[in-house]
Amino acid sequence: MEKSLKVYVPVLAAFSTDGTLMPRKLRYEDGTLYTIERVSDIRPSPALKAGGQGDRYTIQVQGKESYLFFEHNTDTSSAKLGRWFVERK
Repeated sequence: MEKSLKVYVPVLAAFSTDGTLMPRKLRYEDGTLYTIERVSDIRPSPALKAGGQGDRYTIQVQGKESYLFFEHNTDTSSAKLGRWFVERK
């Protein structure tokens, strides 16, 4: 069975004073915890490899640039805001 290209990951995030959602750490599916060193860009964008739509965060982890996506929950009556995912390499 082939693994999905979309990997949902737990993310520790905080809201800035202007209301921007900023990811700080992410835990990959193998259990490794990564510190997000920098967020250089945030924009609405599709995940071209994995499929789906959301906010694409350009992040730096261990000196390498990568993308982290926030997929918004479409159910506005839910307390769940959405889910974070990365694209499997």
